[in-house]
Amino acid sequence: MEIRARYLLMGAFSLLVILVGFAFVYWLEAGGGLGGRSNYKVRFDGPVAGLIEGSGVLFNGVRVGEVVDLALDRERPEDVVVEIAVANGTPIRPDTKVRIDFQGLAGAPVVALVGGSSGLPLLGGGGGEMPVLTAEKDAGVGMTQMARQVLHRFDTVIAENADPLKSTIANINTFSAALARNSDKVDGIVTGLERFTGAGKGEVKIVDVAPAEPELAPGKLPAGRLLVLEPTALAQIDAERVRVSGPGADRLDLAQTHWPDILSKVLQTRIVQSFENAGYTGAVPRSMEDVQADHRLMTNVRAFEIRIDADGSANAEVEIAAKILDLDGGIVASRVIRTAAKVADLNREAAVGALEKAGQEALGQLVVWTCEALRANAQ
Repeated sequence: MEIRARYLLMGAFSLLVILVGFAFVYWLEAGGGLGGRSNYKVRFDGPVAGLIEGSGVLFNGVRVGEVVDLALDRERPEDVVVEIAVANGTPIRPDTKVRIDFQGLAGAPVVALVGGSSGLPLLGGGGGEMPVLTAEKDAGVGMTQMARQVLHRFDTVIAENADPLKSTIANINTFSAALARNSDKVDGIVTGLERFTGAGKGEVKIVDVAPAEPELAPGKLPAGRLLVLEPTALAQIDAERVRVSGPGADRLDLAQTHWPDILSKVLQTRIVQSFENAGYTGAVPRSMEDVQADHRLMTNVRAFEIRIDADGSANAEVEIAAKILDLDGGIVASRVIRTAAKVADLNREAAVGALEKAGQEALGQLVVWTCEALRANAQ
């Protein structure tokens, strides 16, 4: 009898534990755990992208409940009605936005609630008719479906612009073929630009022409003022880099050898300095509008370069045509000055040295001739 009573007590205790466990589960499911819950219905106008019972409900990113039921609307087959249970006190208002979000790039879907106007009353989720929230349009569209829609739109754009795209590709092919046919010319243009701008390989060297120092007696200096105009020259001569010409020009690379400025401006300054070195201070490098002068000196640079023949012989050659004009523009005197200096070796130092020597000699002859012509015209 005592043994039976003991078994009866153990059975009753086990049954009580089971009943308490069922009650606890029911309490968690229906009562919402540690706090009260309010239920709402959410209407989606399309698929809900894998949403299931037990999926989380977030309000401004904070978990406040879960999905308790999903159902289809017989009257509107495209809609899905989702019942959610959220913690009491969740500030859900009539304009609270609803959408489906994903936790992580490929995470589980959740119902996301966002904000609402503080001036509107809270929606009651207790007894009575269950409040209904309407989700945003296409709020339940998943990432896969969204990607499919984007690809469909992209395909539509391509289809609508097939002819222009075909024409553009054909033009690109034509342009590429033209570049391929003229690749040698393009390389030459790029090389020329590098030489002109000094962007090629090697260190850029700046060279100059020293002013001449002619010896003239004070009694042989002219009176009056002489306006030294800026020399004229062809574009291939009047540049910043030192020019190399002739059939053997490719034997000497002076692409990185430059004057301080374009050659005409350098020579104009050096001509005035040469007059000053000779003792004549009446020469000024100004425009005709700025300075009133008795005479004007016009020069044309026909050659100022290193010329290399086919046999490899090289010379520095300078040729300057000079004219002296009076106030009325009449030619008082004219002369062509030619000087040359042999280049001993085909390297930059030897070539530049020879060109500086020939240039300085030409400037000296120009100063002496000008002073003599002005004195002769004054007599």
